[in-house]
Amino acid sequence: MSWLDSFLVRAALAGVGVALAAAPLGCFIVWRRMAYFGDATAHAAILGVALSLALSLPVQVGVLTVALVMAGALTLLERRALGVDATLGVLAYSALALGLVAVSLTGGPRIDLMAYLFGDILAVNRGDLALIWGGGALVLALIGWRWSALLTATLNDDLARAAGINPAREQAVLTLASALVVAVSIKVVGVLLIVSLLIIPPAIARPFATTPERMALLAAPVGAVCALGGLWMSWHLDTPTGPSIVTVAAALFALSSLRGLFGAGR
Repeated sequence: MSWLDSFLVRAALAGVGVALAAAPLGCFIVWRRMAYFGDATAHAAILGVALSLALSLPVQVGVLTVALVMAGALTLLERRALGVDATLGVLAYSALALGLVAVSLTGGPRIDLMAYLFGDILAVNRGDLALIWGGGALVLALIGWRWSALLTATLNDDLARAAGINPAREQAVLTLASALVVAVSIKVVGVLLIVSLLIIPPAIARPFATTPERMALLAAPVGAVCALGGLWMSWHLDTPTGPSIVTVAAALFALSSLRGLFGAGR
């Protein structure tokens, strides 16, 4: 019997795989104050689920397609400065509502919406693991390749242009990476919780890091600890796994915040 036959091992590998990709990307989400941007992209994923069901496609294909379309639309709206906060709110919740309605109207067998909203990490199979780790590796490779340019564009658009870097292109890189993370993580923590896995581990790492590189390197194992801790909590307390992962992350954030406050006092 293979060790991958254990659903707990598959769940642990899935959680760690998502965390390792999401946390470094989340650093840029935090630095660029893009939390609501990522939230809107994640909420649109439910439309992708409906599209996949209607066209008999793998869920990840529909989710990635819709996430990319939504991210592109948000980028265009952001450039035109049409009341970005309000526009993001309208698009995020409209996409979520439309997706839920579309899924309910889709013919065929009924699906468990809770699994897509909050994740179902215990149901991850070997094919899901291949997608998670393959997609995660692609996200990490993309971030590593564009690290210097992404960091410069994050610091200052004018500085980036002076260095020959196109800020819009780097924004597109982040958009693509965010869509990939949403697509591969929907089964682990669901569309309502994925942004928390992008944001909380970098926020935990921030008080302990002195450089952007250290923050990104520290955020990845912190995210993995959150995933494994949430899985342990779910197993022993019989709680939903996706919310349990975020609960552990929130507790670690509270502890790191206290450390930051006391450290600042000294």
